[in-house]
Amino acid sequence: MTASVTGQARAASERQRSIFKVPLSVALSVLVALFFVAAAITPAALSTHSPFDTDLLSSLTPPASDHLLGTDDIGRDLYSRIIWGTRQSLLIGLGAMAVALTSATVLGFAAALAPRWIAEPIDRILEILLAFPTLLLALLFVALLGPSATSLLFSVGIGTAPGYARLIRAQTLKVKSSGYVEAAWALGHPGHTIFRQHIAPNAFRPLVALFALGIGQSVVWASGLSFLGLGVAPPSPEWGALLEAGKANITVAWWLEIFPGVAIVFVALSFTQIGRYIQDRLEGTLHQ
Repeated sequence: MTASVTGQARAASERQRSIFKVPLSVALSVLVALFFVAAAITPAALSTHSPFDTDLLSSLTPPASDHLLGTDDIGRDLYSRIIWGTRQSLLIGLGAMAVALTSATVLGFAAALAPRWIAEPIDRILEILLAFPTLLLALLFVALLGPSATSLLFSVGIGTAPGYARLIRAQTLKVKSSGYVEAAWALGHPGHTIFRQHIAPNAFRPLVALFALGIGQSVVWASGLSFLGLGVAPPSPEWGALLEAGKANITVAWWLEIFPGVAIVFVALSFTQIGRYIQDRLEGTLHQ
């Protein structure tokens, strides 16, 4: 009895220590993500200037102590504009993933659990949508809805939903055919109870990692559409809009393109790294 208790205590202690054995890349990604989340919540605390104040005498100033990342063509501080644009960029990424996963959940469950006359048409529709590149689908919806932050959110969300729906469908079919679900059916449990207690929790488990992975991807897609002039328009400090506004002066003011691009890359890499770590932990394949 004592040996059993000791073994359980040792296992619990090892699990607790493993929580803190986070790879350096993941720890850095968390710090980067926390910085941008803080910038989205309290931009005034991190910025050094107003994002809209102009100073024509300081236009196109390179990075210096008074303007950490330089200024744009009408003297606005680029660092402050990137900080203030974080909220809109992250909200678009979060909102797009919420739209994508909500749509994907409905379609994925319907394709896996609905009667055949409903599931098969949904499968065919998903296959057709997957044949189109994500950016092309997003461009189609932006053209239909018009360029704005809201249309950008829905366009990116709907454009990425088919891929997630196929993943949810595959996971649901795997859980549906598992031994514990078949045992629950054999014991006479009602369908809604099996779905609530067995299918849904196990099918939703990968969505935690997918959500983190998709935030960075959605920010990249949204910024790309804004850069093409199909999303949020200047003078908004949204990162894609900053890239679009700075391209006219790229030969004389490189910082107008480099630093907003670096912010996009950092957000995409940090959330992707966090999502992959969560995915590995959920699958039990992370090697300490």
